[in-house]
Amino acid sequence: MTLSRRLRIKPGTTLKLADVDTDNTYGFSRGPELDAALARNIARLDELQYVMYAERRHALLVVLQGMDAAGKDGAIRHVITGFNPQGCRVIPFKAPTAEELAHDFLWRVHAGVPGKGDVAIFNRSHYEDVVTVRVRELVPPRVWKRRFDEINQFERMLAESGVVIVKLLLHISKDEQKQRLERRLEDKTKQWKVAVSDFEDRTRWKDYMRAYEDAIAHCNTGDAPWYVVPADRKWFRNLAVSQILVDTLEALEMQFPKATIDLSRIKLE
Repeated sequence: MTLSRRLRIKPGTTLKLADVDTDNTYGFSRGPELDAALARNIARLDELQYVMYAERRHALLVVLQGMDAAGKDGAIRHVITGFNPQGCRVIPFKAPTAEELAHDFLWRVHAGVPGKGDVAIFNRSHYEDVVTVRVRELVPPRVWKRRFDEINQFERMLAESGVVIVKLLLHISKDEQKQRLERRLEDKTKQWKVAVSDFEDRTRWKDYMRAYEDAIAHCNTGDAPWYVVPADRKWFRNLAVSQILVDTLEALEMQFPKATIDLSRIKLE
């Protein structure tokens, strides 16, 4: 079984994140061979994106979720570099603005969906509206519970329109998060990332895990699958994310379109 298939959560599965080993590397070891495999994947992503851009039948939407310090920025920096920036956008979803709150919760999300031939990376996403708002009690249960169906309908519509959706939960342990947050406090180049909410959310760890489990259970479909990536080891996280994206795009069996003109008639002087 491929790494991607092992990390993909089967629809209908009852997932307990506490049972997922965040330090599991599935037999892979850090070293030159792994570095070479990651480099090959990044180069392959460049090739596949080029074909997708030429064919213009599909778009790729990558959803990155995870607790603070789980490695969303790191995955973007080390893996998404394989995509040509001319056809790739990274969209961070922070606390909604007043204008965004005046619309339905998917309004700002839909605006970031890529067009055919393009790639979009969501750093956090519409799943904040069934996870964070639930844990922090920003909306009543009747509101976030109905959003599961609304998200499924939204993602189904995107899939039917040619958008390939890959949802990745970067899963770290509470102890690993503590170490990363402590390093942020000590590193002057990372102190700007520190937010009080990062530390407050640690006290709600079990609530967040339960919210993510419910989000995956209710919104895991063939059209928009969830992958849970053990992310305590950054090098394995990068390999896993790159492999999932390569396998997803290769499965589309994309082809360069044929020329629309008779090339034999073109004469260069």
